[in-house]
Amino acid sequence: MAESGYKNPIDGTPTPNGSNRANKRSTATSEYILRFLAFAATLVAVIVMAVGKQTKTVPVTLLPNLPPIDVEAHAKWQYMSAFVFFMVVNIAACVYSALTLILAIANRFGSKGLDLAVILLDLIILSLLFAANGAAAAIGVLGYHGNSHTQWKKVCNIFDSYCRHAAASIVLSLVAALMFVLLLALAASRLHKRCL
Repeated sequence: MAESGYKNPIDGTPTPNGSNRANKRSTATSEYILRFLAFAATLVAVIVMAVGKQTKTVPVTLLPNLPPIDVEAHAKWQYMSAFVFFMVVNIAACVYSALTLILAIANRFGSKGLDLAVILLDLIILSLLFAANGAAAAIGVLGYHGNSHTQWKKVCNIFDSYCRHAAASIVLSLVAALMFVLLLALAASRLHKRCL
């Protein structure tokens, strides 16, 4: 029996070169899908957070003996630094996902140096997404429950629509972060196969 030059990493038996090409094609297709899903999730997360502004008239009591005064209050993502950070990171992740998807389709990551750079950038984007999601989720929890120790009142009972938009946006961003985790797992698998 003629050997193909490629041995199965599990048991060392020869395998045809066609299966090696099929694995590379399958890995590339998985990468395209994951990058597209990361792009779509971050794009929708940014849009949902951006349109989630809300204005309400809130009664404010200045002194116990005086009647409350109606004050118009606004909720926008620009008013909280954690949400600004969240938006900046998700916009960066969206642009990065689109660029690397185009690069992956056009170039197929033929260069090992470029492949390593993309893996490192994926890791940086993943870290930033987790940091932004953590910061935004912390503000969201304060909005839903308040903090009795610091006398911060909950605001999501007033700005319910805004809070729902923010929560949905955070969930979408977490989905994008999961796509980057899967991309890194795929890259680790690909590097492991190269080493064998």
